[in-house]
Order: sequence, then structure tokens, then C-alpha cells
Amino acid sequence: MRYLLIFVMLTTISFFSCNQVTEKMPDFSVHGVDVSHYQSQINWYEVAAEGIDFGFVKATEGETISDALFCQNWTEMENAGIIRGAYHFFRPGTSAVAQAQHFIQKVDLKYGDLPPVLDVEVLDNVNKDVMVARLKIWLEMVEAAFGVRPIIYTNMKYYNQYLADDFSDHTLWIARYNAKKTPDLSENKNWDFWQYGNRGSIAGIKGPVDLNVFQGTHTDLLSITISPFSSPATAGR
Repeated sequence: MRYLLIFVMLTTISFFSCNQVTEKMPDFSVHGVDVSHYQSQINWYEVAAEGIDFGFVKATEGETISDALFCQNWTEMENAGIIRGAYHFFRPGTSAVAQAQHFIQKVDLKYGDLPPVLDVEVLDNVNKDVMVARLKIWLEMVEAAFGVRPIIYTNMKYYNQYLADDFSDHTLWIARYNAKKTPDLSENKNWDFWQYGNRGSIAGIKGPVDLNVFQGTHTDLLSITISPFSSPATAGR
């Protein structure tokens, strides 16, 4: 009976630990969320009132998948005054050209938006060299289309193992779910955005949501958004 009680106690502790709400980090001044259709309908005005400065929203995945709520979120984020960014979930096992074309056709970036984001976190049974080569194709095509270098999103382990040697000159958005330890990247590379938890509670969003911070001030964040000076290819889109 004693061992059964210990097992139940440990299981309960583990359950609550895994389901603990992610708290906003008070040591940072610029806060953000990232969402997809999984968050369902979002009231972006309520989100903005919670002190959320920026948001990343899923636009596309692979060669053909489009997020069902991207267009709605994209418009409403702008209306609510939230600095917005669009991301593509990359599938290394399929055509990088087709994936880039899919994203370019789906997303309409404007001045004041964050650069496009490439979300890479799986290998899909592709070796590192092939994956890196295909990432470069996507990044080059999207940069040529929008006139601004894309942001790369990944987790800390994936970046250190697969990307550090080839993509150190990109703005980095790194996932590391540890409120006490910031991302530790190879070659002392600095991160720009940090996704530090996935169980945030924000008014206007039903259920848990990923929470992020930007390493800098609000002015610093604005400085990396698309402008007439940094992105001539965007004008008139």
C-alpha cells in the first residue's frame, strides 16, 4: 500500500507539473504569442489589452496545407494593432521550391510586419545535408520575393545540432521551455525571440497558448519590421 501511495503521489506531481500554466516573464518588456487554427477564434483586441506586443501566426505547411484561420487572424491582428508575423512549417521531405511558392502566394506582407518565418523542427527522414540545402532554397526564394531576410524558428537542440553551422546570420526565434534558462546556442549565437512555454493563459484566447519574449525594447522590435528602406520588393504587393 505504501508503494502504491508513493506512485500515486509522484504521478499526481508529474501531472500538475506538465499542466502548470506558463506565467509571463516580468524581466522582459516585449511579449508575444504564436497561434494557429488550434487556438480557434481569437479576440485580438483582448489579446492586445493583455500587453501582447507581437504575434506569429501559422500561414502554411508543406506544399499544399494552408491554415484555416490564417486570413482571419492576419487581418484582425493588424486591426488590433499587434505587430504580426507569418510562419511556414517546413517539411524537409518535400520540394522546397513548391513550399516557398505556396507561402509566397498565401501571405501578403505590409510595411510594419515582421519578416516571414521558416519553422523547421523535423527531419522527415531526410539527412542533414539535404535538409540544409532545401532550407536554403526556401529562404532564398522567400527573401527574393519579399525583399527581407526571413526569421528562423526552431528549438534549441535542433538549432545546435543541425543549423548552427549554416544559418547564424538569420534572426532567430528559439523554443526552450525553461523559465529559468534562456536558450544556449552554439558559438555563443544570440537569440532574438524566445518561446519559453506553451501553456500560457491570455484573455481573448481559449485554452493554452505559446508565450514568447523579444530580446530588446519595443523600438528594437519595430526596427526589424519591414520598412520601405529594408524591403523594396514588398512595396506595392
